[in-house]
Parts: sequence; structure tokens; C-alpha cells
Amino acid sequence: MKKNYCVIMSGGIGSRFWPFSRESRPKQFLDFFGTGRSLLQQTFDRFKQIIPNENIFIATNEKYADLVKEQLPEIKDNQLLLEPTRRNTAPCIAYASYHIQAIDPEANIVVTPADHLILQEHHYLKNIQTGLNFVGKYPSLLTLGVKPIRPETGYGYIQTEEGGADNIQKVKAFTEKPNYELAKVFFESGDFFWNSGIFIWNVKAIMEAFHTYLPDTTRCFNQGLGKYNTPEEAQFIKEYYPMCQNISIDYGIMEKAENVYMLVADFGWSDLGTWGSLHDLSEKDESLNVALKCKSLFIESANNLITLPENKLAVIQGLNDYIVIESDHALLICKKSEEQRIKQYVADVSIKFGDTYL
Repeated sequence: MKKNYCVIMSGGIGSRFWPFSRESRPKQFLDFFGTGRSLLQQTFDRFKQIIPNENIFIATNEKYADLVKEQLPEIKDNQLLLEPTRRNTAPCIAYASYHIQAIDPEANIVVTPADHLILQEHHYLKNIQTGLNFVGKYPSLLTLGVKPIRPETGYGYIQTEEGGADNIQKVKAFTEKPNYELAKVFFESGDFFWNSGIFIWNVKAIMEAFHTYLPDTTRCFNQGLGKYNTPEEAQFIKEYYPMCQNISIDYGIMEKAENVYMLVADFGWSDLGTWGSLHDLSEKDESLNVALKCKSLFIESANNLITLPENKLAVIQGLNDYIVIESDHALLICKKSEEQRIKQYVADVSIKFGDTYL
């Protein structure tokens, strides 16, 4: 257990959840379901059951350092891996890997986003423990794959080879987010899994993969050897991190490496990537309407998601398949089928009105 570490990636801005999620307080810091704990706090609570507190690191943008410390007061400053700029998941994971390697060159590491919803925590932690045991024995890069329950265009997919023990199979191919027709083929074939974006590996295996497939990234981080896990680390990262290539771990390593495996996981998973996914997971009325954090009266309306400030009343008549969100002086009304365009709406708002509503 002492050789097991966790990196929680918590630096995104969650623009697909605008206007509820803002750049000043992104979705990982929000309590979507009224539990009293944000998505980040729930993720930390989950992992501290199987990994020592001091072995859990939060990788986030430096502007969110105070937010993390406010929500996780048990975290020490040396457990915060602060990124001076956004450079996607590969540089983030490289930074965390170099940092942890300096502490323990034999470390097994779980890398997880902060904004996932896990419905069956016991099964989830059991899967994570199985994965940690596997990478402790075999020099492999392991990802968690989830059996699809519907054709989904918002997730990437993984195809695996047959066979394997403990539900661990060799990966044949990764496929980026498909259109609906292709997602339907994947779902009906039974050979594809949703890519959860949760990874497990030994630090030696991931460092070797970085050197092989992203040598420019390692050249950047190698200049800080001897500084990781020291007071000089922060200054080095400020200077060199912005020079790293902006690339995801999937594109940079997972789609290229030969030693990639997938653990078939079943624990009620959602990455809460869209308002639609939140609608799917929320309690609905008889017409499939969802009202979060507000009072509502739906008339001749179906399959809507409404989120307003607490104690506000929404009376909705004749509306079907819409998202209606009000938060901090901004109101979004959008067809559910068009919600992938919300990121573009946010960009348009920025161009026309500046950062006031972001």
C-alpha cells in the first residue's frame, strides 16, 4: 500500500457545463447533487480508503491552488502539483510521474480525473486494487474500460483482444469520439468499451513510455532532474512547463504503445462530461424531466433538464428535450441534441462580452 500513489487531475475549466461551471470555479469544485461534497472532494474521499493520504497528489492549474486547499485542507503544499498553464493530459502526467519518481522509484500510480461520478464505490475500489496489483507485477500501461450501456458519441472507445485473466485484456485499438452511426455499431458489436480516462501503471513503465513516444516532453522535464520534490521544483515548472507539447496521454502514448492493457470495469461510471450525462444520472419525473437545486412545475413538457439558483421556481410549458441553466447573471437555453455546441457558445460569449460571464 505504501508504494501506491494517486494523481487526481483537477485543472480543467469544464466549459461544457457553462454557465454553472465557470473559469473561476470549474465543475470539479462544484456539488452537483447536493451531497455537501464537490466532485474533487468525492474523488479524494474515495481514494484515501485504499491509498495513504500523503500519497495522493492533486494536479491543477496554479490559479486553483487556494480552491483545492479550501476544499481539501488535509492536503499539504507538497501534494499540490501546480501547472502554470494548460497543456493537456500528457504534460500533466509527465510532471506527476517525475515528481513521484523522485519520492519512490518503485511507485505504482493511479491517474484519474477529478470529475467522475462513481455509483458503486466498493466495486470501483476493488477494480483499482486489481489494477495496482497487476502493474506491480507486469511492466504495462493499464486503462479502465466500461461496458457501454447505450450508443454514446461523447466518449472514446477501446477495442480489446480476446482472453486475459482478472478481466484484463490486451488493447487492440483506441477510437476517438465517433458519430452516432459508428457508436451504434460499437455498442451492438459488444467488442468495444468506453474509455474511462482512468489509468494505472508503475512509474518505470510510464517513464519508459514517455522516453519512447514523447521524447520532446522528457527532454523538457529532464532539465529538472534533482529538483523534483524540492523547493526548486516550482520555479523549474513555471519556466519549462509552458514549453511542453500540448497533447493528450491517449494520442501521445496510449494509442502507440505495445504494452497497453484494459481492465473491464463495472462500477456505475460517468465522466459527467455533459449536461446530457447529468440528466441520464438524475432522478426524473414521469415525463423524464429533471430539476436540480430549484423548484419546478412542468406542463406539457418532457425530457428537459432545468438548473436554477436554489429556491427559485421554474414553470415550464410546452418544452421538450431542452437544457435550461441559470447561474450568476447568465442564462442558457439549449436543445439537448445540440449541447456539444456549448463550448462554441462560450467562445462566442467571450468574443462579444469579454470575460464578464465566463
